[in-house]
Amino acid sequence: MTQPASTDTRRHSLQAATQDTLWDVLVIGGGASGLGAAVEAATRGYTTLLLEAVDYAKGTSSRSTKLVHGGVRYLAQGNVSLVREALHERGLLKKNAPHLVHDLGFLIASYKWWSKPFYGIGLKVYDALAGKLNLKSSRLVNAQQALQLAPTLQKAGLKGGVLYFDGQFDDSRLAITLLRTFEDYGGVALNYAPVVGLTKAGGQVSGAIFRDAETGQTHTVRAKSVINATGVFVDSVRQMDDAAARPMLSPSQGVHVVVDRHFLPGDSALMVPRTDDGRVLFAVPWHDHVVIGTTDTPVPEVSLEPRALPEEIDFILSTAAQYLTPAPTRADVRSVYVGLRPLVKAAEGTDTKAISRDHVIRISESGLLTLTGGKWTTYRRMGEDAVNRAAVLAGLPERLTLTPGLPLHGWSQEARADHWQVYGSDAEKIQMLEGANTPLHPELPYSEAEVRWAARVEQARTVEDVLSRRLRALLLNAQASMEAAPRVAELLAEELGQDAAWQAAQVKAYRDLAAGYLLPG
Repeated sequence: MTQPASTDTRRHSLQAATQDTLWDVLVIGGGASGLGAAVEAATRGYTTLLLEAVDYAKGTSSRSTKLVHGGVRYLAQGNVSLVREALHERGLLKKNAPHLVHDLGFLIASYKWWSKPFYGIGLKVYDALAGKLNLKSSRLVNAQQALQLAPTLQKAGLKGGVLYFDGQFDDSRLAITLLRTFEDYGGVALNYAPVVGLTKAGGQVSGAIFRDAETGQTHTVRAKSVINATGVFVDSVRQMDDAAARPMLSPSQGVHVVVDRHFLPGDSALMVPRTDDGRVLFAVPWHDHVVIGTTDTPVPEVSLEPRALPEEIDFILSTAAQYLTPAPTRADVRSVYVGLRPLVKAAEGTDTKAISRDHVIRISESGLLTLTGGKWTTYRRMGEDAVNRAAVLAGLPERLTLTPGLPLHGWSQEARADHWQVYGSDAEKIQMLEGANTPLHPELPYSEAEVRWAARVEQARTVEDVLSRRLRALLLNAQASMEAAPRVAELLAEELGQDAAWQAAQVKAYRDLAAGYLLPG
């Protein structure tokens, strides 16, 4: 059964993107910063086009630690303004997307006499910086209470701890929610549309040339302002503008391993504020699994599929073993994923752990606005700042931001069972589709209807789009996701009008990719 073309949302977006239109704002990049800027522009009434080279949140924006947080470690570094801003944005995001963001308790376990008062005082400062938007107050707990919160904690020498509260979310689902919000406000977004060059008029950037990756055809789009929000890839777009542009990023990678829930069965996350080498480590319950991470390793070059180094896996598992019993081993790891941080260059020799996580806006002589740095928690503020600058550059009519109080697509405070929560008010629509009660795989929570929905409504074009970012199967259980791939390819082929050869190529491509999320041996 081939679906009618009317369900192909990308085809409609391509038609709109290739009309002879002078856009107010062109955003390059469909991750956290690009989607934030696009929603900001569209909700102000600016005509806005977003072009994404691969898929929404394909890069770093789907590979975070899944936290909406102020950043306890930034407070320890003395960056009070960053923490205050992030805590404010955390509060706004919880109000604007309650279906995607929820409170989570974090336990700092204490095994030394001084650590409870030391971290207790610091976290009271953290509470205070959140002001009226604070979630819940931090508090000291004794050893017995700590074990109730985290039953698998090492008992020997445990003196109690500090419990504080931060936010948790699903990163790629927030990206898709922002995509839908952007479209709700008249924006046009296109994935698989890499920008291959910029156009100029009178020495000023006037648009871009993009390639439709599905047909190979190139198209030129015109815009009054161009925002380069391509994350760790901003330097490649800057060099399209000026071949002599010096790289502004010093990227590092953060590795996470995912294990079964029984390794941390309580309702709280575990936070290790200072590991043996001075890092922070989290063990966080997420979609009935546990995410443990992360590392901070400088990388010489960026790629779409970064890989964990053996020593990074060893560091995560050995640190977890100091706090958890039983401790996960290599054999227990369901998936390994790696995100690259777009850290803005500091002085030579600066440790990446000390480089600022603030966002940065740079405007070139030709008027290309580059937005980079930052983190998911502050995506909205990043977008607001970028569009403020872009509007002035392009002479757009001045309009106030609406996003601080903007309910995002699917807004709902209704509690829904397990993974349906991330869809918010769309959940009922998906549950009415064919296959809503047909599981994709016995070890995954997802149904066949969700694949159809992803293709019809969320611009999913590949098996990877579905299993990695519309659903989170790749991150939860890479092996199970590989086994589900043939059925996903079959469903996508039905929805998108593809043939058996396309299905076979999709399954092979996905399995090759997913193999990189499994630990060897």
